[in-house]
Amino acid sequence: MGSRAKGKPKSCVKGETKMNPLECVSIALTSVKNNKMRSGLTALGVIIGVAAVVIMVAIGEGANLQISSHIQRLGSNLLIITPGRIREPGVRTMGAFGSMDVLTLDEVEAIRNECPSVAAVAPEISSRVQVKYGTSSMQTQLVATTPDYLSVRTFDVSEGVFFSDMDILSLNKVAVVGQGIVNELSPGENLIGKEIRVGETRLLIIGIMETKGQSGMMNIDDIIYVPITTAQRRILGTKYVRTIYAQARDGNAMNSANNEIESVLTARLGKPEAFSISNQADILEAAHDITRIFTVLLAGIAGVSLLVGGIGVMNIMLVSVTERTKEIGLRKSVGARISDILLQFLVESIVLSVVGGAIGIIVGIAGSKIAAGVTGWPNAISVASILIPFSFAVAVGLFFGIYPASKAARLNPVEALRYE
Repeated sequence: MGSRAKGKPKSCVKGETKMNPLECVSIALTSVKNNKMRSGLTALGVIIGVAAVVIMVAIGEGANLQISSHIQRLGSNLLIITPGRIREPGVRTMGAFGSMDVLTLDEVEAIRNECPSVAAVAPEISSRVQVKYGTSSMQTQLVATTPDYLSVRTFDVSEGVFFSDMDILSLNKVAVVGQGIVNELSPGENLIGKEIRVGETRLLIIGIMETKGQSGMMNIDDIIYVPITTAQRRILGTKYVRTIYAQARDGNAMNSANNEIESVLTARLGKPEAFSISNQADILEAAHDITRIFTVLLAGIAGVSLLVGGIGVMNIMLVSVTERTKEIGLRKSVGARISDILLQFLVESIVLSVVGGAIGIIVGIAGSKIAAGVTGWPNAISVASILIPFSFAVAVGLFFGIYPASKAARLNPVEALRYE
């Protein structure tokens, strides 16, 4: 192993001296640059894998934020009372939504008068109805409730007024409509003071709700609100209510409000199985658990493509070892150690993975913005959703580069120099 002759090919070692890592990185980058097609195809799998993980995680997190937003729109410090009790997932006992034969306005008044931790309470009945105005008509949702509904659900009226307690007592035929109803029945016209017909009942429009937009599968702007007594006696013909919304005085009063309501309703209805009380915080937590599982599932599916990309890196590096057998033999013959050759090929595979990971992040961020625009969900790109797939891409390059690098390092220099 004598001294090197002038003009000898550049190596990451100099005789028996210790390898210079920067020179080794330079050689790896030169190899990547000189084989653009091969390097591009090698990095493509990593690019797709990283981009897929970034996009899938962003979609999952965006869904989580969207669901949280919808639940928070229900109101603040909210307890939701429904007929029947859920004993097993998806299974209700007596008084499920379909029957609605348990809760009445008497229970609403009992909660209002006997539960000091409850600030406001509002019943709700909802039904699909046919609405007509002049020659226009549409199918939409009717919600029958009381004036406290605005406070409990944090809604407001943009024009006109909401119906009053006097309207409830007098069974007045009045309605407050969403902006979507106005746009559908008579766009551009002020409908306050005009009459619409719901079934066979004529209702006077006294107000228009503020715009709220989509909430889950329902467009809140496409709802007609009427006094609950008017709906019960004149439109729907029922004395029962579907849901009771109770608002605790503050966040610290949620548990006491829940206990008071449970005590009052159990005494009135005879058994706790007749009703269910859902805590808004519990609903939010359950929704977060579901979306977390959804996000992990999506990220796991996308992560498979990263593994496929790693296998691609290994295959290309094996081909590279075969193509450069003579070069490896020459370097080992002039003093390159096994560790030098091993590190050189490892650096090359990691460089490909790092470059592919960086491009994948850029593609993933752009793709997540497109996905957010298509779905209408928030674009939830976080530092973790970028660093984790990038780190995984580097780890994939290291893991799948070990075998080709070790194969290159173990080549017999004499046999390598004879290789054709």
